[in-house]
Amino acid sequence: MQVSEAEAVVMQALWRESPLAAEDVVAAVAAGQGWQEATVKTLLNRLLKKGAIRAERDGRRYLYAPVLRREDWLRQESQGLLDRLFGGRVAPLVAHFSQQRKLSKKDVAELRRLLEELDDGQ
Repeated sequence: MQVSEAEAVVMQALWRESPLAAEDVVAAVAAGQGWQEATVKTLLNRLLKKGAIRAERDGRRYLYAPVLRREDWLRQESQGLLDRLFGGRVAPLVAHFSQQRKLSKKDVAELRRLLEELDDGQ
């Protein structure tokens, strides 16, 4: 399921806390993005049509909650990034960040730990 960058902002709010009424979603994201209420409501409607969120009636309003799990979205997005930029391979991604000096000592230590865990698991 494709989720645009703007829709992802709304999803992040719903992943942090849900269910939320439309006005709560507006309060959570509109000011930080410079969006009007109508923009947030349009994004909610798009996400509903895609099946990424659901809405339940609560009196005179609707409460919105995610259907799309954050973990599933992250997996899809990260795989898309790897496929588009690095031919689906992780090593060139890490090499790119190391060449750009974007890896801290803490990052390198964590990568070493992860690689050791992978070696131990095989």
